[in-house]
Amino acid sequence: MRSLRGNAMETDRPVVEERRYAPRRVPWYISIPITFVVIVALFIAAGKFNWLPGLPNPFGTTQVDRSQPAVLQSIENMSRYDAADGNFQIVVDVDSEAKFLPSALLGKRTLYVAAGTVASYVDLGKAGVTVSPDRKTATIVLPHAQLATAALDPKRSYTFAEQRGFFNRIGDFFSSDPNDQQKLNILAAQKIQTAAKSSGLTARAETNTGSMLKGLLGSLGFTTVTVSYK
Repeated sequence: MRSLRGNAMETDRPVVEERRYAPRRVPWYISIPITFVVIVALFIAAGKFNWLPGLPNPFGTTQVDRSQPAVLQSIENMSRYDAADGNFQIVVDVDSEAKFLPSALLGKRTLYVAAGTVASYVDLGKAGVTVSPDRKTATIVLPHAQLATAALDPKRSYTFAEQRGFFNRIGDFFSSDPNDQQKLNILAAQKIQTAAKSSGLTARAETNTGSMLKGLLGSLGFTTVTVSYK
């Protein structure tokens, strides 16, 4: 009886069918673009990180110089004697701020390290020379030394740091002002020129010019050489 009941109970249970669902396949019109993107990404990564030495770097650039030949505009005869050079370095700190907006939104600050040279010279073409009859004494009157225009050294001048506001970054993304670097160079040259005026460079140039003329005329047989500036 127990066995019969047990069989009866077993036969009364509902039969649960086990269904195995096969994984869905990605349609071909989706798998092909994905495969293409993966291959391209691997190719770019291999070129950038040099996984395959023989593979060209897709981020590599080549520089082509298409500059036109230099044109000679003028020639000037120089009679000046460059007697001293001053080497200067200055940090230009330019900060452009908006009146009603914080600098994080609108503003630009640039730290530019500029290096340049200023020459001090004496114009020998305006010299007045008096020689004694026995050609033993010479008196030379020269104009005071002057400063040449400051010349920046592009190899030692560079932008050290730059901070830009949010709107400045957006504007620079679409278009940038090519005159920004020129403005920095002009400002740096002006500051170097101002520093040269108070550096004592002209006094050194006059001393060196006098020593040069005395040595030159002394080698020609002059025993007394007087150099003065007016």
